[in-house]
Formats: sequence, structure tokens, C-alpha cells
Amino acid sequence: MSWGTELWDQFENLEKHTQWGIDVLEKYIKFVKERTEIELSYAKQLRNLSKKYQPKKNSKEEEEYRYTSTRAFLATLNEMNDYAGQHEVISENMTSLITGELTRYVQELKQERKSHFHDGRKAQQHIETCWKQLEASKRRFERDCKEADRAQQYFEKMDADINVTKADVEKARQQAQLRHQMAEDSKAEYSSTLQKFNSEQHDHYYTHIPNIFQKIQEMEERRIVRIGESMKTFAEVDRQVIPIIGKCLDEITKAAESIDHKNDSQLVIEAFKSGFEPPGDIDFEDFTQPMKRTVSESSLSNSRGDGKSEPKFGGKSKGKLWPFIKKNKGAGPEDFSNLPPEQRRKKLQQKVDELNRDIQKEMDQRDALTKMKDVYIKNPQMGDAASVDQRLAELGQNVEKLRLEVQKFEGWLAEVEGRLPTRTEQARRQSGLYEAQNTSAVNSCAQDRESPDGSYTEEQSQETEMKVPATDFDDEFDDEEPLPTIGTCKALYTFEGQNEGTISVAEGEMLYVIEEDKGDGWTRIRRNEDEEGYVPTSYVEVYLDKNAKGAMTYI
Repeated sequence: MSWGTELWDQFENLEKHTQWGIDVLEKYIKFVKERTEIELSYAKQLRNLSKKYQPKKNSKEEEEYRYTSTRAFLATLNEMNDYAGQHEVISENMTSLITGELTRYVQELKQERKSHFHDGRKAQQHIETCWKQLEASKRRFERDCKEADRAQQYFEKMDADINVTKADVEKARQQAQLRHQMAEDSKAEYSSTLQKFNSEQHDHYYTHIPNIFQKIQEMEERRIVRIGESMKTFAEVDRQVIPIIGKCLDEITKAAESIDHKNDSQLVIEAFKSGFEPPGDIDFEDFTQPMKRTVSESSLSNSRGDGKSEPKFGGKSKGKLWPFIKKNKGAGPEDFSNLPPEQRRKKLQQKVDELNRDIQKEMDQRDALTKMKDVYIKNPQMGDAASVDQRLAELGQNVEKLRLEVQKFEGWLAEVEGRLPTRTEQARRQSGLYEAQNTSAVNSCAQDRESPDGSYTEEQSQETEMKVPATDFDDEFDDEEPLPTIGTCKALYTFEGQNEGTISVAEGEMLYVIEEDKGDGWTRIRRNEDEEGYVPTSYVEVYLDKNAKGAMTYI
């Protein structure tokens, strides 16, 4: 099967067919190029999707990824990012292995096709020229034969005519001989030209054209093979990334299987556990005996052990929740005392770990600068050793400050964990815990601690301030005798009593003590008959009259 023998007369159709083949190849290149653009667009959209749902750094959303379900979702997002990367690989490989290679091949193919058809046209022109030469020789031979016949006929006519001179007859005879010789020469030339044309025509149709068409056929077959190979590459590029894509999907499945609902439930407990005990039963209050009214330990109002009602603080209404456990608004206190015990412990531990990391960073910088200084001392030409002294001093101060902070937070942490029964006086000074906005600290660190009047329990540490409606029985205690003074005190610092039950004092002010600190960090004092309340024990210097050894000081 050869185009040269089977299609020897289909030059123009072969030219059209080969051009169509190049058009098909270019169309396939365009198809692959659009596929690569789709893959890139898809990969970009997948990456944007993965980025959109990634947790933001230093945000509350990032904390939610401690749960196994959200960690699995994060793993899915990361795998989708890798999945997108494989589509980028598909695009890159198709661009380099298919579109790039085929584009170069098309240019080469066009040049080869042009060369082959140029040779074909040249052969066609050559055979046409030979044909024209044959036709010219044939016509000349024909003309000469006719001329020779006419000359012969004229000679014979002249020879038969008796009236014609002998000279005329001789002239006609010579002319006839000349024409006959010319006809013979034309015949010989025509015969030679015909033989030459037949030879050229044979070579043209059995040698030149078959060779040219064979080359065109081989070119076309190479094009067909090449486009087939490109289609295989097209599939292979996809197949190469299937294992990696399958691995991504396996990782997503693995992440999904790692979800532990029990563990997530436990994390919820750790995140929100307050550490408080549920409230106990509320005792029955018998209002048929007004003077023997009792209040249970879990009641929201406080009463003294002798059955007397607590006097008013600064003229404020009675019957409210103990004032020092009110929920603070705005920024929380430094020691996280506004949080329940368990949550406070976690926050303090996180703060201690953070400070320790900061200390390590500062010490690493200090060590690096110390080594640099030693190098400068040994090699003064490299730098001035004194230039790093100021920075070393700053780092030393920073480390010392951070260590003090660690000690402070470790003290609070130890108190929450039960290692310390009460906060030390030094920690109180450092933290400024008993500022007005931080007075809720007592709530989170004093389990089963009594309130200043002896009836406070942890069950009262609820965030919502609850009020016990005043009754007619409350009015019976308005005119009771105030508590007796048990000593005096001097205000060491100014304290702004903003919460109910507290009283404001100025630095250096002398006041009366009517109830000493029961271990919760608060002392009850009186300014005059109408003004009394609680102040932080660390803010005053107390002198108890019953102490024979002298003054007892809380600093």
C-alpha cells in the first residue's frame, strides 16, 4: 500500500489532506492548552477554598482546632491544598510534554510538507515541459511532412508539363528533395524527443512521484503516530498523579477515622469545667417565728451566728449577694480571678509557660551576645566589646522582670492547685489583686471559705447577681446596735470601694476595725456610725486592742 502507486494522480487531494492533518494537530494542541488552563484555575480555586477555611492565627477560631473533629477538618483542608498541587502538576506536565512538544513538531511538519510538495510541483513542471517539447517536435515533423508532400506534388506537376523549361523542373526537383530531407530530420527529432519523453514520463510516474508521495505518506503517518502518543501522554499525566491524589484522599479518610467523640466530649469538660460543687438543698425558712428566722448555708443572704442581721453598708440596700463575687466587666484581672477555679488554673499555667518561653528567648539572646563580646575581646578588630554591654544589661533586666512575673503567677497557680492555703503578703503587693475591679478573686480560690460574716460558701460564686427581696422582718434589725470596735487601722494605700459592701479609704487615714480578716483577705472597718465596709487587708495596717504583744500588721 503506497500513495505513490495508488494515488499517483491525486496530488491536489493529498495536498488538501495533509493540510487538514496539520489543522487537526493544531486543534488538539489548543484543546490541551485549554485543559491546562482549566487545571490551573481549578487548582487556584481549591487553594483559595482551603485558605478561606483555614483558622486565623491568634484567634479564638484557632483554639477550636484542639477538638479531633476540627483537627480532621484542618487535615482535610491541608490535603485539599496538596490535591490542588497535583492539578498544577497536571497542567505543568501537559504544557511541557504535549503543547510545547507538539507546537515545535507542527512547525517542523509544516516545513517538511512544504518541501515535499515543492518537489512534487517541480516534477510536475518538468514533465509538463517535456510534454510541450514533444508536442512542438511532433507539430514540426507534421508540418515538414506536409511541406515535403506539397513539394513532391509540385515537382511531379512541373515534370509532366512540356511547356516548363528544364531549369524550372530541376529547381522543383531540388526543392522537393530539400523538403523531403527536412521531413526526415523532423522525423528523427520527433522520434528522439518521443523516446526521451516516454523515459521522463516513466521516471516521473514510477520513480519521482512515488518517492515524493511516499515521503508525504511517511510524514502523515508520523503525524498520526505523534498525535496518538500525545493522547497517551495526556492520559499518563493524569495517571501519574492518581497515586498521590489517592494518598491525599486516604489521609482525609484517616483524619476522619481519627475523630474521637469521647475525647472531644472530654475536651468540652476541660474547657468549661468551673470546679465548683453543685448547690445543696435549701432549708425551709419558717416565717411563723419572725425572731428565729434561719437561713441555710446555700441561701443568697448572709446572717451572723448569733442570729443578728448584718448592718447596712454605706446606706446601701440589704439582701443582696455577697458583693465581692460580682462579675467584672471589661478586661479581666491579671490573676484571672474572675474565672472559675479550673479555668483559672489553665489560664495561669498557660501564662507561666508563655513567660518561661520568653525567658528562654531572652537568655538565648544574652548567650549569643556574650559569645559575640568574647569574640570582640579576643579580636578587637572585629568590633567594640563595649558596644554590646548596654544590650546585655537590658536583657538581664528583662530576664529578671520575667522571672518575677513567673514567681507571681506560680504563686497564684500554687494557690489554685491547693499548694498554698492563702496568698502570701508579697504576692498581694505585686499583683495589686485587691483593686476594685479585681475583687472577685476571693470567689475562685477559697473553697468552703467563710465570708467576712462567717456564712459565705462557694455556692454563692454565680456570675449573675441575685437579690433576695427585702421583707418586713428586715426592718426590725435596722436599729440594732453596731458591732463593737476591736481595734484601729491605718490606710497604707488609697482604695476606691466601687463594689457593694466595700468602703473607700485614703492613704494615711485612721479608721476603726470592727471585724478582722477571716482568711479571705478582707477586713471590715468603720469610719463613723453610718459608714462601714470591707477593704483589702493588704491595704491597711491593723492594731487590735486584744493583742497584748502589740500591733498585728498585714502587709
